[in-house]
Amino acid sequence: MRNTEFPYLPKDFIQTQEGLIFAVVSYQAHQGKVGCFLRYITDGNSWKKLDTEHANQLLQQSYPQYLYQSDQFDAAFHAVEVTDIVEHHRPEDKLKDSLHSDAGDQIEHKLQQLIPILVRNGADIKCLGLTGSMLIDQQSSKSDIDLVVYGRNAFQKTREAVRLAVAEGHLQLLSLELMEDNFNRRAGELNLDEFSWHDNRKFNKAAIDGTKFDIGMVCLAEELEHEHQQYQKQGRRQFITKVVDDHRAFDFPAVYLVDDEMTPEVVSFTHTYVGQAKVGEVIEVSGAVECNVATGKSRLIIGSTREAEGEYIKVSR
Repeated sequence: MRNTEFPYLPKDFIQTQEGLIFAVVSYQAHQGKVGCFLRYITDGNSWKKLDTEHANQLLQQSYPQYLYQSDQFDAAFHAVEVTDIVEHHRPEDKLKDSLHSDAGDQIEHKLQQLIPILVRNGADIKCLGLTGSMLIDQQSSKSDIDLVVYGRNAFQKTREAVRLAVAEGHLQLLSLELMEDNFNRRAGELNLDEFSWHDNRKFNKAAIDGTKFDIGMVCLAEELEHEHQQYQKQGRRQFITKVVDDHRAFDFPAVYLVDDEMTPEVVSFTHTYVGQAKVGEVIEVSGAVECNVATGKSRLIIGSTREAEGEYIKVSR
C-alpha cells in the first residue's frame, strides 16, 4: 500500500522536532517535501489544535521554513522536509493498536464496537485506519471517530456496510444536533436543509450511540490520476450542468466529469462536496477555473481557497 521511498499518504500525521504535528494532504512529494497542513502544537503535556488562520500565523512568525507555495497547483499550503520528521503517525497502525488494547475511554469503546459492525456488513478490516484526534490520543468525549479506507473498492464496500448497518438499526443517521454541528464546522455555501439532504444519502458518515464517525478514502497508487500536472487560475465561473461520470466522487480531491465544453471536469478540494452528486444528476456549481499549463484544458475548482467562499456543488432538486 505504501511506497517505501515516499511512504506518506493523506490523513497521516507527521511530527517535527519543534513540537508541531501536520496532517498530510498530498500523495506526492513537493520538491522532496511532504505536502501537509499544521494541525497541532505542543501545549505542556498535551497537544493544542489550531485552526487555519492561527496555523498560518504561527508558521509565518516562527517557522517560515514550513510555508510552501506550489507552482504546480498555484496554491499555498505547508510542506515539511522528510529529514525534519521525527515521528510518522500511520492510521492503519493506530487502528490495530486500538483494537488490541483495552479501551481507555468511551470513544475508544465505541470504536471497538463500530469496527466489528462494519466488518460484519462487508468492510475489509485490512483496508481500514484511524486518523483525526484519535491518531495521536487527543480525543475528548465530544470527539468524532475518523476512519480511513484505503482503495476505491474497499471504500465503496465500507459505505455499503454503513448503509446496511443503519438499515438494521445498529448504526444511526446523524441526529439533528450532530448534523447541525457538522454543518456549522463545514461553514459552506449551502443552507442546513440543502446540506442535510446531500449528506444523508452519502453514507460516508453516521453515528454510533450518539458519537459521529466518518469514513474518508485514500487512493491506492494505481488509482491516482493527474499527478505532476501544473495549473494556473483563470477566474471564476458559475453554471448548471449534468454529471456524466462519478467514479472519483469520493476521492480526495473529488472529481466529477460533467457535460460542459468549457470546464468538463469539476474538482472539489473541500470535503463538504465529496460524494455530492451522482451520474445523471443536474448540478449547480460555482468555483474557480484553472487551466492545465501543458494541455490547455480547463477545470472548475471547488475549494480554491481553504474557506471556499462562494464555491459549491449542489444537486438541482
